[in-house]
Amino acid sequence: MESSALMPALFDLLCLAPVQRGFVATILTGITLPIVGVAIVALGIYPLRFTMMHVALLGLAIGQLTGTAPTLVAVFLCALTGAGLGATAYRPQDATSAMGFLMPMAIALAFLVLAAAGVHAADAFALLWGSILVASWAEIALVAVVGLGLLVLAIIFRQELSLTLLDPELAWTNGIETRRLSIFLFTGLAVAMAAAVRLTGALLVDAVTILPALTARALATSLPQMALLAMAAGLTGNLVGFALALLLDAPPGPILVLTAGALTLTTHTILKLRRRS
Repeated sequence: MESSALMPALFDLLCLAPVQRGFVATILTGITLPIVGVAIVALGIYPLRFTMMHVALLGLAIGQLTGTAPTLVAVFLCALTGAGLGATAYRPQDATSAMGFLMPMAIALAFLVLAAAGVHAADAFALLWGSILVASWAEIALVAVVGLGLLVLAIIFRQELSLTLLDPELAWTNGIETRRLSIFLFTGLAVAMAAAVRLTGALLVDAVTILPALTARALATSLPQMALLAMAAGLTGNLVGFALALLLDAPPGPILVLTAGALTLTTHTILKLRRRS
């Protein structure tokens, strides 16, 4: 396709209702969900996202078995799991052992539930991929409420969160209720990832969480700056990836991940070259 025809082709595609919903979801997830990645990267609790992917899959499976809205069941189950992890950990990093236990248990239960529901293996794995183009307005609204809620709470508790993310023990010695904050933090992160599963897919949620945070960490000199840069990187990567997926007629999920990864890799490469020179 010639470059002069690219913009008209994009505008034609944006007239389609599924593409319009996907475009709105792309903007919302790009702005709000990188905050989740900033917290995960700052605390070094990378296993959390894999744990929530497995728990979310279990919630989706239970929803299919019971005839309840799968996304809501996944969000509720992840919220309970996040609160439990936060309550049992003196420091956020202490929850990694519990995450290691929960991951295989959740996936095993998920496949048992899917078998009981009579769901074919191919349909089960389809739950892991998701698609931003098949998102409903209700699912988009859920992501908007969760994401904006996280942003508001992050602003309100920015001092407590900043100190906890930088040094949980120092936060505790300064009178911050780290246990209560951990429960809030883990619950918020878990709910956000569960809400995004149907939009990005359980296996591709890193595109809107971890990768923008890694891009921002290479550029930022403070935690608030890292959060703002992560939001900018998330929005940029999402919009570019979404446009490429439409123009190439390719699945949006993998393109979003590759675009976000390319942005992260380019940022780190440029910084390394500058430091060497």
